[in-house]
Order: sequence, then C-alpha cells, then structure tokens
Amino acid sequence: MTPYPREDITAVVLAGGRARRMGGEDKGLIEVAGKPMVAHTLDVLRPQAAEVVVNANRNAEAYRAITGCRVIADTVGGFAGPLAGMASALQASATRLLLTAPCDSPLVTGNLGPRLHEAMARDDAEIAVAHDGERMQPVFALLAHGLLPDLLAFLRSGERKIDTWYATRHTVTVDLSDTPDSFLNVNTPRERDHIEQRLARRRMEPERAGRSGQRLARRAAERGRVPVSVLTNAHIPILGFAAWSGTGKTTLLRRLLPILAGSGLRVGMVKHAHHDFDVDTPGKDSYELRKAGAAQMLISSRRRWALMVERPADREPPLDEVLLELDQELLDLILVEGFKHERFPKIELHRPSFGRPLLHPGDDTIVAIATDAPLAVPVSLPMLDLNSPDEIAGYVVESMMGGADAHGLE
Repeated sequence: MTPYPREDITAVVLAGGRARRMGGEDKGLIEVAGKPMVAHTLDVLRPQAAEVVVNANRNAEAYRAITGCRVIADTVGGFAGPLAGMASALQASATRLLLTAPCDSPLVTGNLGPRLHEAMARDDAEIAVAHDGERMQPVFALLAHGLLPDLLAFLRSGERKIDTWYATRHTVTVDLSDTPDSFLNVNTPRERDHIEQRLARRRMEPERAGRSGQRLARRAAERGRVPVSVLTNAHIPILGFAAWSGTGKTTLLRRLLPILAGSGLRVGMVKHAHHDFDVDTPGKDSYELRKAGAAQMLISSRRRWALMVERPADREPPLDEVLLELDQELLDLILVEGFKHERFPKIELHRPSFGRPLLHPGDDTIVAIATDAPLAVPVSLPMLDLNSPDEIAGYVVESMMGGADAHGLE
C-alpha cells in the first residue's frame, strides 16, 4: 500500500455555491446535529491533510470564526461552480495535492484521502475522483497541483462543467460504494432531518458498543489474537472472509457453517449482493404482492419467517447499517462475506495457482490466511488449510470465541 503523504496535501471544503434549493441560505453555516455543516466536514478532513481551507464567496468572517481556517473566495467571479473553488484553493496552496469535499456532506468518510491517493498512485493519474457505484461524485476528489494552469485556462474559456474538464485529464475513478453515507448531502430541510438522525445514531452507537468492545478488547489482548472490530454495531464477535472473485468464499462457508453450528454456536451470516438480487420466486404470491407495490413483505410459517424490504437504489448500505437488522442477542458470532473495504477482522482466502496477489499486504484487518498451496513469500500471519474447513472452524472458535475445547471442536 502506498504511504499516504498527509504533509503534501491541502484539503478544501467547498462552500462557495448559491444553495438555490435551500432558499439561498449559506449551506455550510446551516446547523445539523448542533453545529454548522462545514464543521462536520472539517472534523473529518483535518486528519487527512496538512491544512484545511474553506472556499466561500459569502460570510467569510463567519466561516473564519467557526473553523479557524483560511477562507478563500473564487478568483473567477459569478459563482462559477466547484471548479472555480478548486482553482482558488490550488492558487492558495503550496502542497503537491489538493483534496476536495463539499460543505453539505457531513457524513464524508474518514479515509477519503487515502483511498483516492492509493488509486492515483497506482494509475499514475492526475485526478482521482470518487464513484458511488452508480455515478461519479466529482466534488470528492484528489487533484495534482500541477493542473492549475490548465484548469484556469479551462475556466477563462467560459467552461464550467466539472465532468468535461475531468475528461480532458488523466482521471481515475475510485469505487467508494461501500461508504454510501459519504455522498448524502443536504439540499432540502427533509434531507437535513435525515442526516441529523444518522449523526445522532452515530453518537449513540459508540457508547452502546463501548462496553462490548472493551470486553472483546480485553479478551483479544489476553489471547494476543484477533483484533476487535471497529464497527459500532458489532456487539458480538464478527469475522469476514476476503478473497478475489472465484476463490471459493461461498463454497467454504457452506462447509464451515455446519461445523460451527454443530459445535453449539449460533452463527449469523451477512452477505453482500448486487443491487438487483432477488430471493423470492417470480409467480409466487409473495413475489407478486411485493412487485405490486408492497414496501415491506413479510412471509411467515411454522419453520421460518422472512422480511423483504424495498429500498431506494441511491446507495449501498454500509455494514454497520445492515448489522442493525440482526438480533444479536440470539447470536454468538457473525460471519461476513463481502464488505471488504470496511474495518473488521477477516480471513483471506488465497489460491496461488490463480496468479492473483495477496490482499494481506494492503489490508491490515486480515488476521489469517487460508491457502491451498505454499505461499511464494513468507508472511507472519497464521496459515490455514483452505481445503480443511475443520481446521478453519477450529481457528475461528479459538481466536474469536475463547477456545475450541469449550465448543466441542477438540
């Protein structure tokens, strides 16, 4: 993984728009969850940059008082859009790179800069821009400072469209579909209320998770094994399986689950799927009723029940949100397939014959490697036999649950 050059990065919060959909109110100064939106964004960007500046064309004194940052107005007049704010920030900075985010997205991810920089370095690109899985999010970007002359010429020619300028440069898009909350923004009072609710829940969850996290942390420290998940809604041990497509994650899990369940563990399973998946059968009553317009469809029998909930296709739910749907009081362990970019312990599955590189060097949440052949390069992590689900089950119980003997695996 390429080291993140924080000292070479200036971040800018873009707050220079007219905010027509909010009645012209200066969006960065609108309070959400007890403080101005610009302050939420600044809190996230500060650890990612040597300096954070604010691009604003109104209320400069108010922004300075709230943030303590330099406030920079557009050098191109007439509210020329985010490109003008980027150009002004590049003119005012001396660092090699500029990280940009809007003032009205207070849930922006804390690893925006590192992930954009990793892709930029890998592709030797001039611009790295976030993509939410469906479309580019052009104001969440990392730009090389050397682009300033070209950007100024583009603006002076009368052009304003950010996508058009990106298309003229070496631009790489970065899949951030696993952090969909980053792109939630405030354009209406209703959206502000929604984000306030999300922020309020984030504040409550660490306290609720803290007791469970401290207990797991003590257990992990005593054993010197698997680190504790940083997911706020994981109140019991959680373990993922990471691998390149085709390695056999689902095949392994189908063999692993009966062993764990047979040992007496109550195991929950979370699997990420493509947006158009369906678990109901076309033609069945439940399917037809859901397709007819039921927002929630619950099917119940003596043996099981299932709830299908239709959701808007605007974003991928993060794992923390999905975990809220599990009744963790009835579980001992959660296994996860997918969500590979989120931070929680994972076993990497690796087949050297596939010719794919290990994920482990670039992912410090990987705690063990299950492989079907010796590795070309030694690693310090525990090595497991990918073809032995009994061995992997023993490791899961020993490292996550406090010992195999207590669960009938010895």
